Amino acid sequence: MSVATRQPKRVSGIGVLDKASALLDVVEKGPVSLAELVSGSGFARPTVHRIALGLESLGLLARDFRGRFVLGPRLGNMVVEVQRDRLVKAATPVLSELRELTGLDARLFRRSGAMQVCVGARTEADGDAEELPVGTARSLRAGPVAQVLLAWEEPGELYEGLRSARFTAAQLSLVRRRGWVHGPDATMPGAVSIAVPVRAMGKRVVAALALTGAHPRMPAIPSRLLLGAVIDAAGELGDVLVDTRPVRSRAAVSQRG
Repeated sequence: MSVATRQPKRVSGIGVLDKASALLDVVEKGPVSLAELVSGSGFARPTVHRIALGLESLGLLARDFRGRFVLGPRLGNMVVEVQRDRLVKAATPVLSELRELTGLDARLFRRSGAMQVCVGARTEADGDAEELPVGTARSLRAGPVAQVLLAWEEPGELYEGLRSARFTAAQLSLVRRRGWVHGPDATMPGAVSIAVPVRAMGKRVVAALALTGAHPRMPAIPSRLLLGAVIDAAGELGDVLVDTRPVRSRAAVSQRG
């Protein structure tokens, strides 16, 4: 097929957007040189070069160590945001079951800059249940949730986060080795929390799942059963990010089995 007659796979009717989409289709299959991008898209070299450089300046394309074009970081961030939205929508049954199983308040947190934001909660209907409602934003300076949300960040983000934190780099190193944190909850005086990471695609930490309670409801040392329950729930939430099927409770799964 000639360059003049080849058409992009997705047609919006806006020429430059259709061409950019065609280039992204080619790069999506793997790293490519400019010559391979020209060959794969069927467009003239000057056109490919101009659009590819524009996409690179917008963060939609990037270069690998060999100078080949690869998908840019902005696309990865977009994917993570979509996953986070799915995560929040799917959290309700998981948080409800965790609350019922442990008797402790279950909450889901996401990081937003230097803040931790509560995006899901299942708590007692009275008492201190409204101390940290959904939508509340608190700083990342202290507490188990803050440590989980920062522990797996890139070195630059870690440095910035630790500048005003009440925990140290050594403590975050311990969090990474253990995979969980247990301690006083800085956002709720008198309460103790266990926090674990929720991972996208089994890798990037996109949220923190926390169980919170006051003494004596929350033990001074978390039991294996309690840790197992919150880690399993975090794993179930992570599975939502790679599985398009509706989330089913563990109780429903066991009854079915």
